[in-house]
Amino acid sequence: MTRGYGVLNTGSSQGDQKEKKRKESILDLSKYLEKNIRVKFAGGRECAGTLKGYDPLLNLVLDNTTEFLRDPDDPYKLMEDTRMLGLVVCRGTTVVLICPVDGMESIANPFVAQDG
Repeated sequence: MTRGYGVLNTGSSQGDQKEKKRKESILDLSKYLEKNIRVKFAGGRECAGTLKGYDPLLNLVLDNTTEFLRDPDDPYKLMEDTRMLGLVVCRGTTVVLICPVDGMESIANPFVAQDG
């Protein structure tokens, strides 16, 4: 206990500060548990699988995971080829985008000059 300026400090405020510093996830991924999601990573990799778990740092556990292979000449262009990975843990610091597979569709890029 310290005394100063008529205020008694018992030290209990330090425990309150630790509780306030606890990080909460920006995203609520609980609605996607046991559902198929697609994940894009820094560097251009993409995969899809069933979300089995996650934590506040966005580390993901995916089951029945399929990786979409990239074109060797253009690392940001995906090919039709895939490979099965099975059960994987995705590091949250590399996750760029998470989206549900259901309701997702490819569209033409409106910013690319059209032939014609």
